[in-house]
Amino acid sequence: MHQLRLFFIALQFFTRLPIPAWVGFEASWLQHASRYFPLVGCVVAAIAAAVYYAAALVLPAPVAAVLSTAASIYVTGAFHEDGFADTCDGLGGGMTRERVLEIMKDSRVGAYGAIGIVCMLAAKLAALATLPPRVAAAALFLAHPLSRLAATSLIWKLEYVRGEGKAKPLAQQMTTGEFAIASVTALIPALLLLSAGDIAIDAFLASLLTAILAAFWLGHKFLRRLGGYTGDCLGAVQQVAEALIYIAVLATLGHGAWAAA
Repeated sequence: MHQLRLFFIALQFFTRLPIPAWVGFEASWLQHASRYFPLVGCVVAAIAAAVYYAAALVLPAPVAAVLSTAASIYVTGAFHEDGFADTCDGLGGGMTRERVLEIMKDSRVGAYGAIGIVCMLAAKLAALATLPPRVAAAALFLAHPLSRLAATSLIWKLEYVRGEGKAKPLAQQMTTGEFAIASVTALIPALLLLSAGDIAIDAFLASLLTAILAAFWLGHKFLRRLGGYTGDCLGAVQQVAEALIYIAVLATLGHGAWAAA
């Protein structure tokens, strides 16, 4: 029952979805709820895939991809997209650690953030719209949990660098056991997709490698520039990993531009 409460706390924190009243709340629960961040990704993936499937029955793939992406953004309240934009602004416009953190805390979106969001959404939509519908739905169940696992790895390995912040209660500690739980919840959907034949093994391996590389590369950048991470950094890792996973799945299908020419 306590683990179920932790999941609902994570769901409440990372999405706009309502949770049952019996769950209650204690501040200490937030410190351990991050283990279910990837499982929240499974819920978001289910909603996005349902919208994509329903839309694709009567509409072209590009429109289905837009509606699916819009649904995932609505469900999460653009939480991760906002973090990605703030990170783009901070790393792009700040030269010192203090200045980067100051810019990232500013609620206004600058040129780096705006350009970054446009490019990020374009990459997601182009990849999803190009994938065959069945593969696109499967890719959502790969990308949302795995990208959140990539973000969770920062909580596990790096230090939270702000004295205060919305993500601080979740970022104060994460044990190896908690990260193992997060890993299992992220990999179960992938294993189910593999067993059902909805995704190929090379697409899964490419997605997993992509998520690892995104976490490692951005984590190294955050460590060098900030000495750790902030809540915005978690959103940035999630967004980059998600987009790259769609692209990785597409790359395994051999639909390169030169091959089609």
